[in-house]
Amino acid sequence: MDLSDPTSFARVYDEHQRGVHAAAYRILGNAAQAQDVTQDVFLRVWRNPQKFDARRGELGSYLRLMARSRALDLWREAQAAGRAGDKLKVVVAQEEPRPDERPDHLAEQSSDRRTIRDALRALPDSQREAIVLAYWGGLTADEIARRAGVPLGTAKSRIRLGLARLRAEMGAEQPIAA
Repeated sequence: MDLSDPTSFARVYDEHQRGVHAAAYRILGNAAQAQDVTQDVFLRVWRNPQKFDARRGELGSYLRLMARSRALDLWREAQAAGRAGDKLKVVVAQEEPRPDERPDHLAEQSSDRRTIRDALRALPDSQREAIVLAYWGGLTADEIARRAGVPLGTAKSRIRLGLARLRAEMGAEQPIAA
């Protein structure tokens, strides 16, 4: 089967798109995201039809595996973004949590933490978000770039410039702890 031929490709799409969509939907639980994964899978096959090797397995299995992998990537990104977003809210919260509501934070409310929070609040929103996502959210610069919808170089610059401003704000002699 020649996947670079538009007629053959259309036939493959018609035959397998439901299975690909179902594989993505089982993981994501969201029809719109599953449709995006389906489109991405077939676009990848259209752009690189030679990557499919019929000797290694059936085309439907190959397509569903691609969908599953892409859906898992999206699911993991969403999980990390959710955790990072929660941490961002805690780190830069305008009000300190009441001790009776969050007693575990009593021990953490040191002058260093207040200094870091104040320094973070002084940063532009884009730099603050990039730093918090990188250090407290555990995201890579590439993941931050995709999340913010900016080029990778821009995300890296935001992190670098934000760190430089934090150092200047806090004084070079004070280490920045996560």
